Amino acid sequence: MIFFDVTKSGGAGHRSGLLRVSARLADELGDAVREVSWTSWDRRMSAGDWFFTAELFSEEERPGFSAFLAARSGRVAAVFHDAIPLKWPQITWPQSVARHPSYMKLLAQFDRVWAVSAASCAELSGFWRWQGLEQVPPLDVLALGADADRAPRVTGRVEAVRSKSLLSVGILEPRKNQALLLDVAETLWREGLDFELNLVGRVNPHFGRPLEKRVKAMAKKFPGLRYHAAASDAVVARLYADARASVFPTIAEGCGLPLLESLWQGVPCVCSDLPVLLENAKGGGCWPVTTNDRAAWTEVLRRVLTDDELAVRVRNEARSRELPTWAAAAATLRAALPEGLRAS
Repeated sequence: MIFFDVTKSGGAGHRSGLLRVSARLADELGDAVREVSWTSWDRRMSAGDWFFTAELFSEEERPGFSAFLAARSGRVAAVFHDAIPLKWPQITWPQSVARHPSYMKLLAQFDRVWAVSAASCAELSGFWRWQGLEQVPPLDVLALGADADRAPRVTGRVEAVRSKSLLSVGILEPRKNQALLLDVAETLWREGLDFELNLVGRVNPHFGRPLEKRVKAMAKKFPGLRYHAAASDAVVARLYADARASVFPTIAEGCGLPLLESLWQGVPCVCSDLPVLLENAKGGGCWPVTTNDRAAWTEVLRRVLTDDELAVRVRNEARSRELPTWAAAAATLRAALPEGLRAS
């Protein structure tokens, strides 16, 4: 049996990247898993069983977790996302900053761990070395899927791109760097370029309010700016269908699902040139831009909006390149947890 942890994802009212990872893996694993919540699970495991989690946790949040790891009769596996709370504490939720060191140290007691990117893999292994941990589990990369909502992939060559709409999906907060995007958009609107910028995402309650205030103030001056705080899947799909490109000026990521999900929708992505994003951007359909460089972003977005030949070429790259799927990610787990599958 594979006991699949849904302690947080089971009742969440929003769809953060972490929760989407857990939900999509559970979807694809299907009947191979039994969903459990730490607060109600009896924690009884046989020798061939696995406990699997893609969530964040700590002893403080889950009393008894350390004792469970020490005395478990089955085995435990996890997905590691990133070390952002350690690297960017000034713009990360205080609870996450406090939890993360103990969370990353607890992962060393697992039997198998997968990181969501090569960059995250290096962060976790580096943290374990820094902690002086000699006994650590096998650590591999799990390629996350681009197919966010099980919708068919958008493919097929295009001969023209007429849209003048840009789309940015992500929680409003300093890390996602919408402030840079607003700076660039204002410059281009003042130059006389006619385009839309659609922002989709809830507001980070700790750090996002000033950004939300700025978005609302700018929308009164520039009618091309539109904010969708709680867009449904159908609305997001429509915005992708209408977009010339997606824009992802983030300064820190574990994987960068918005880039992959944009490509699945057949929409090229203008993204920061973070190493973690380049892992997927190098396959085509993307414009990597120097992270946080306002002049570079202004130049690239100006060209994206005005160079129709370039827009066609990169859109066709996005629609024809190989992309990872959640089914493939689940298959990786199925191959690595065979005894748990047989027991189920």
